[in-house]
Amino acid sequence: QVQLVESGGGLVQAGGSLRLSCAASGRTLSGYAVGWFRQAPGKAREFVAAISWSSNSKRYTDSVKGRFTISRDNTKNTAYLQMNNLKPEDTAVYYCAASLLKYSAGTMESEYNYWGQGTQVTVSS
Repeated sequence: QVQLVESGGGLVQAGGSLRLSCAASGRTLSGYAVGWFRQAPGKAREFVAAISWSSNSKRYTDSVKGRFTISRDNTKNTAYLQMNNLKPEDTAVYYCAASLLKYSAGTMESEYNYWGQGTQVTVSS
């Protein structure tokens, strides 16, 4: 199985940027699609972005389109989430996840088999 570790979270002012990384070990990340999800305090975890194994397919939730970019480097066994123009409502714990359904960029939690521990993103106004 694959193990996932997120990094890159932190505190940033509104309008700022962060890049999250999701490093995989145990198995090559190219065998999986990767998704990013987030959970704000008191709310359910929600889909943010996903990318297929080849990067041919990408999907975003509407609230981050034009601000967030998902990418991956299979040679480095790492996926990324570039977050620009951050807003206070982006504050959440961000999780990366890997799906064996590698040809699609799934938006449902149930499609993902492995999860990281999460990294906190806090956006101040």
